[in-house]
This record gives sequence, structure tokens and C-alpha cells, in this order.
Amino acid sequence: MTRFIHDQFAKDYLEELLSPYGEVKPSRRVAGEVREIDVWFAPSPEANANLAGLGLLGRFAGTPAIFEPFRNPANPDDICNCLLKLLEIRGDYQREANRNNTRIQESDLPKLWILTPTASANLLNGFRAILEPNWLPGV
Repeated sequence: MTRFIHDQFAKDYLEELLSPYGEVKPSRRVAGEVREIDVWFAPSPEANANLAGLGLLGRFAGTPAIFEPFRNPANPDDICNCLLKLLEIRGDYQREANRNNTRIQESDLPKLWILTPTASANLLNGFRAILEPNWLPGV
């Protein structure tokens, strides 16, 4: 049973509206495959000052991070798979916070760093990637 009456109403309403036009499956389970993060990093508070010696990598490692390095240029499917990993990890953080009755700060959530030798303008535009002015070119 759905926890909130609004959720059930929305499901029923959409099912009723869409069923004449195709197959509708309310509450369809999403079975995920096991995904493996290439490199997970959680900085220790006492080591944060020493990260500057790593240059750009040190800036990446200033917060919890997922690193996904590619030898060849990452394609849209590669990036989507990386985003799925990030979202699953964020979901883990959210479930943990809910169990502990706490709130997650945005700064505590891991960042995804996709390390690719090149990325075309079309690829970046397709994911609405925006160059950050406070970072080096290409970040």
C-alpha cells in the first residue's frame, strides 16, 4: 500500500488517463544490477590540509568523491552509468539519514568526478555540463 494518499491518487489517475494509449504498470519494481565504483574516496579531516600538494586532484578530493577514470573518451552511456552509481550512493546516504533521523548537508554528499581524456562539446551540452569559473579549464 502506498504511504501517502496523494501518491496513490496520482498513480491511479495516471493509470486511468494513460491506459487507453498503452501498457501502464503502477508500482513497477526496478531491479538494479550490481554496480562497482572505480574509486571511492572519503577524506579524513586531519589530512585535508595536506591535499593541496596534490594540485587539482587535491581539490577533487576535498569532499567525499567517486572517481570514474576512462582511458578512452567517455560516451553518453558511460556517463549515464556513472550518474546511476552516484544516485545510488546518494540514496544510501539518504536512507542512512532517515534511519538516524538526521539531515544530510549537501557538502557531505559525494561528488562524481568523471576523468576522461576528452569530451566533445556535443557530449557536454547533452548533459548540460557547465564550466565552473573557479576551476581550471576542462573541469
